[in-house]
Amino acid sequence: MTLPASLSSRLQLPAIASPLFIVSNPDLVIAQCKAGIVGSFPALNARPGPVLEDWLKRIIDELGAHDAANPGALSAPFAVNQIVHKSNDRLMHDVEMCVKYKVPVVITSLGARPELNEAIHSYGGIVLHDVININHAKKALEKGADGLIAVAAGAGGHAGTLSPIALIQEIRSFFNGPLALSGSIATGRAILAAQAMGADVAYIGSAFIATKEANAAEAYKQAIVDSTAGDIVYSSLFTGVHGNYLRSSIVSAGLDPDNLPESDPSTMSFGSGGTSKAKAWRDVWGSGQGIGAIHEVVGAGELVARLKREYAEAKTALAAVGTWPMR
Repeated sequence: MTLPASLSSRLQLPAIASPLFIVSNPDLVIAQCKAGIVGSFPALNARPGPVLEDWLKRIIDELGAHDAANPGALSAPFAVNQIVHKSNDRLMHDVEMCVKYKVPVVITSLGARPELNEAIHSYGGIVLHDVININHAKKALEKGADGLIAVAAGAGGHAGTLSPIALIQEIRSFFNGPLALSGSIATGRAILAAQAMGADVAYIGSAFIATKEANAAEAYKQAIVDSTAGDIVYSSLFTGVHGNYLRSSIVSAGLDPDNLPESDPSTMSFGSGGTSKAKAWRDVWGSGQGIGAIHEVVGAGELVARLKREYAEAKTALAAVGTWPMR
């Protein structure tokens, strides 16, 4: 594993819970970290801006109390996602808060800036950057990112179109550092598969929407439970950047999911852009293709426990046959 020891030594499962716009909140992050995986949230979820400091204080305090009471089962680090796009007028304030509270991991998306990376490095934090292709990966590393998150086809939200196999193997041809894989991962077996392809950790998002702690409408959670990969629609209409969304939410917004126009990328505005009056993630719900494995709404800790069990079973099965089962 190429993850820094400060991160890998605290993981009970090689996984990062991805930051979910609107959905991720302190309750969810704390539950994820206590269960032994990296919990994360977008800085923009804490609104207005001063609320971010309150969230950071609470997460740090509660995880610290947990660790003091459970020295044999320390919590995993947490992460904050920063949208490095010109539409984000809060970026510098939010980065300052990350520096003040020494956030262990910062996840950057939709842009890479050397000064942001330097700020996080100033206290020993690490920066992971979302990429959907090789050009983005190389630029992010040139600007100082410590690691990459390969956002492959099938991932929820702003996803790429490349096969995870192709994307991982090309990244590994020039980069040996920390690498996470995002795209349709919702089982322990899929986590092991991500590692077999060359990733250090899996990056899991949509499965956590259907958890009790998630800040999502009950209808959204149930839609995750009721839907499968065939119910995911890839469109740029809602933010100006291509992403994956639940078909049922597009229909509820009064649109035809089979006849959506394209959006001009210049109209991009995180959370409410594109050329549609329906707002992504409020009206039109993001989701990845892995949701066919989600069958009920459970607590985040229970979900992680299932993933741990499935991951261990997959490793045992693999060791028993010496190769992947042929089915």
